[in-house]
Amino acid sequence: GLTLTGGGTFDGQGAKAWPYNSCSTDFNCKLLPTNVKFLAMNRTIVRGITSVNSKFFHMALVECKNFKGSKIKISAPADSPNTDGIHIQRSSGVYFSRSLIGTGDDCISIGQGNSQVTITSISCGPGHGISVGSLGRYKDEGDVSGLVVRDCTMIGTSNGIRIKTWANSPGRSAATNMTFENINMENVTNPIIIDQAYCPFASCTPMGPSQVKLSDIYFKKIKGTSLSAVAIALECSKGIPCQDIYLEDVHLELATGEK
Repeated sequence: GLTLTGGGTFDGQGAKAWPYNSCSTDFNCKLLPTNVKFLAMNRTIVRGITSVNSKFFHMALVECKNFKGSKIKISAPADSPNTDGIHIQRSSGVYFSRSLIGTGDDCISIGQGNSQVTITSISCGPGHGISVGSLGRYKDEGDVSGLVVRDCTMIGTSNGIRIKTWANSPGRSAATNMTFENINMENVTNPIIIDQAYCPFASCTPMGPSQVKLSDIYFKKIKGTSLSAVAIALECSKGIPCQDIYLEDVHLELATGEK
C-alpha cells in the first residue's frame, strides 16, 4: 500500500563511482548501490519521480506484486556503466507507463521469474533498449511469461527490443508468451535481436548452448530506421531451439536511406 510521489529527485552522484565498476570484465564483480529499490512489496504506486546518475541501477523491483509506475524520468550519460533504468525480477502484476528513460544500459530490463508485466508509452534513449534478460546465468532461475511491451519509442539506442540469454546455462528455464507491439525505432543499431549466446565480457568460452527455451514471441507493428544493415537478428539456442516466433507488420529501413 505504499505510494511514492511528489516530484522529487534521487541523485545517485554516480560519476564518482562509475570508474570503480568492474562488471564489464569481472564475472563476480561487486555491485554498486541502486538508487531506489523495492523489495517484496505489494500494491505499490510510484508516480512523478526522477532518478539521475545512479551508481548502478536507477530503480529495481524484486519480488513485488501489483506495482504501478508512471510519469517517471530517468537520466544518466550514455557511457555510464550498468545504469539500467528499471530492472524487474521475480515480480508479477507490474505496470509501467508514460515515462522517459535515457541512460547507459537497458532502459528497462526484465529479469528472471517475472509474470504479467506490462510496459507502455515509454520513450527510451540513449541506452541499450528494452531487454528481456539476461536469463540463464544462474541455477534455479524462474520462468518469464506474460510480458507485453507496446506503444514505445526507441531513439538512438544500441538495441531496440532484445532478448538475451547466456550460453552454457547451469539450469533450464523458459521465456514464453511475450508480445512487443507498436514500437517506433529511430536510428536504432539492432532494432530486433534475440541473442542466446549473450556475453558482455571481452571474451567468453561457451561450453554448451543456452538452456533457456524461448517460445510464443510476437513482434507486431514495429516501424522505423536501423543504423545497421541487419535490422533483425534471431540467434536462438542450438540446444533448445526457439519455437513460434512471429513477425507481423514489421517495417524497418536503413537510416542512411540505402537499401
